[in-house]
Amino acid sequence: MINAAIAELRKRNRPVPKPTRLPTATEVDNTEKALGVRFHPDYRQLLLHGSDVVCGTIEPCTVLGDGNYTDLVEVASTAWKQMGLPRRLLPICEANGDYYCMNPDGAVEFWSHNGLTNEKWETLADWIMKVWIKGR
Repeated sequence: MINAAIAELRKRNRPVPKPTRLPTATEVDNTEKALGVRFHPDYRQLLLHGSDVVCGTIEPCTVLGDGNYTDLVEVASTAWKQMGLPRRLLPICEANGDYYCMNPDGAVEFWSHNGLTNEKWETLADWIMKVWIKGR
């Protein structure tokens, strides 16, 4: 399922003046170590094969270590330390002070600065199709 969602993202990729690049496996590994987490296999697949896509207004986190505002280490640090996001949730996309997060089971949950909401997608692929591509 994740490969089909990434393929659909690729079809919708918009050209931009300064495109980003895909991370290396080493960069993904180093980000896991820096955060002290193990990425769900679907998230790892997205990072390695689809994290350079520009589609719509969603800007998921990146793992290039470039200090960009989408840098996962920075986003997670802010979410966990300043915003009170539970450590069991990995923020994969910041949205105006709220976060789309992967839980340990691979589902994506929407976390508001007011706490968890009832918005949840059973898989990362489902979130990609319904939120990132179709805008909910």
